Amino acid sequence: MAVKRSSKLTQTAMLKQILKRCSSLGKKQCYDEEGLPLDVPKGHFPVYVGEKRTRYIVPISFLTHPEFLILLQQAEEEFGFRHDMGGLTIPCEEVVFLSLTSMIR
Repeated sequence: MAVKRSSKLTQTAMLKQILKRCSSLGKKQCYDEEGLPLDVPKGHFPVYVGEKRTRYIVPISFLTHPEFLILLQQAEEEFGFRHDMGGLTIPCEEVVFLSLTSMIR
């Protein structure tokens, strides 16, 4: 049980770092005192999807869905968690992403 908790803490810390580095592709954006974007509601995080890197705000609850976790694994394999975009980029077509997220909701 302690291993799972440690793993969750590591994932939480990693996601917090990703959120702090997120940008809106050159658009001026306001950040709070922790460096998090103000346009992202609490309990959500931004991702960039597709060739045009369209920005979507998704609930953190998506992290419990196996299908979404597969997308995150693909993102890690293709981009790693540190790359030029500054945010989390999902390597799939927007249509696929929208279809998946509509099924999860």
